[in-house]
Amino acid sequence: MARDDVFKKLVAHCKEYGFVFPSSEIYDGLGAVYDYGPNGVELKNNIKKYWWDSMVLLHENVVGLDSAIFMHPTTWKASGHVDAFNDPLIDNKDSKKRYRADVLIEDLMAKIEAKITKETEKARKKFGDDFDEAKFRATNPRVKANQEKLDEIHNRFVKALNDNDLKELRQIILDYDVVCPVSGSKNWTDVRQFNLMFSTEVGSTAEGASKIYLRPETAQGIFVNFLNVQKTGRMKLPFGIAQIGKAFRNEIVARQFIFRMREFEQMEMQFFVRPGEEMKWFDYWKNMRMKWHKALDMGDEKYRFHDHDKLAHYANAATDVEFEMPFGFKEVEGIHSRTDFDLSQHQQYSGKKMQYFDPELNKSYVPYVIETSIGVDRMFLSILAGAYTEEEVPDKDGKTGETRVVLKLPPVLAPVKLAVLPLVRKDGLPEKALKIVDQFKFDFNCRYEEKDSIGKRYRRQDAIGTPYCITVDHQTLKDDTVTIRYRDTMEQERVKIEQLYDIITKKVSLKELLKTLV
Repeated sequence: MARDDVFKKLVAHCKEYGFVFPSSEIYDGLGAVYDYGPNGVELKNNIKKYWWDSMVLLHENVVGLDSAIFMHPTTWKASGHVDAFNDPLIDNKDSKKRYRADVLIEDLMAKIEAKITKETEKARKKFGDDFDEAKFRATNPRVKANQEKLDEIHNRFVKALNDNDLKELRQIILDYDVVCPVSGSKNWTDVRQFNLMFSTEVGSTAEGASKIYLRPETAQGIFVNFLNVQKTGRMKLPFGIAQIGKAFRNEIVARQFIFRMREFEQMEMQFFVRPGEEMKWFDYWKNMRMKWHKALDMGDEKYRFHDHDKLAHYANAATDVEFEMPFGFKEVEGIHSRTDFDLSQHQQYSGKKMQYFDPELNKSYVPYVIETSIGVDRMFLSILAGAYTEEEVPDKDGKTGETRVVLKLPPVLAPVKLAVLPLVRKDGLPEKALKIVDQFKFDFNCRYEEKDSIGKRYRRQDAIGTPYCITVDHQTLKDDTVTIRYRDTMEQERVKIEQLYDIITKKVSLKELLKTLV
């Protein structure tokens, strides 16, 4: 199935099964803004819980914070957002559509890379075990030509970004015949910068109101509270401050569902270290964060690191954790070495010292910072994209039967852990099923369902990713046994009700998952 088709089905699935709704849909919605439904909010909260506990519980030197969305406007002058938080935008004169110039070029490079991969995979199938990929890439004329083209574009692109050369970005688009996805034309405007911050006013009267911004990131709330946390928590370097919160960016070219939104949620941790030790800790957190992602068992091949071609003005090292979405490998998390830029800037603009006294060195200094920043919404999308599966279910004779849609979510993140289903709505079976729900509802999210045939109920639970279904039947009333059905294999097993807790907890316990990270 084509990637675009998979993505369209995933978006439709999110709405149909209560994961994500377009915001204000009864008024035709609001672009790039979404609401999370009953199953979506459970999955989102489970992701946040996994991140928070892995940061704060597993690291004695990482503590939490919840800073305000509104901050003094000088904060954003000091951070560089007022002057440098821009996207390079370009319009197509025929379609009147606006695009990010850098994204158009990145998409162009991704298409060329896909051609190379397609040729390579075709050869791999042809030659089997004897296939030498390195030799093939170095000698095949089509692959060589595409690789040379890709390298040329990449080199020009990186130089244009680092030089902030907007004319060159446009020239790359023209030279390689990049067309508007809507009109198919190459009739482009010049590239220009657009600031992404939302502004508003605070004050009781129009005359006395002052301009402030909705925060475009949560990190600055951590930096301005660095000394408050360090002193009240008696923290010694190295230590980190973790925060989960909303951020806002006026994305003109918001697209790809919840991947790029105007209102989104971040999970960020700023780790303060001695100057000179930043690269050691950058490598530490880079490895720890990849381990965190792969622990969910979505497939190691779906993750990769991507080092930044252009470093932000505050960084001396930066890499992204990318996940293979239906629309290609995309960033879900960034790990950055931010040097002492942020604290030094706030020290300069506020006039307050942002220094740490190191008793071992007997001197004060402005710490360096390693940042891990992950988008909750992007993480949410990556989990759903990796879990969405369509598979044929054989009938009783072993022949091809119906197709089931199942979300093979990591059980620890699944919105519902256990569905309890009475076989029929009579003979005391509903009452027995509800007792089982009452027994387990304090341990994990349970759902009771009695409508429709047992087969249809299984399919509904598959569609929301419930890892376990148990069926209460007449035999249950006699011996306290139930049928447990496993989502991924659809196998069924007869077990005692008293065994359920151990069977289910083994897979859905966050504690067990966190142990793999230590």
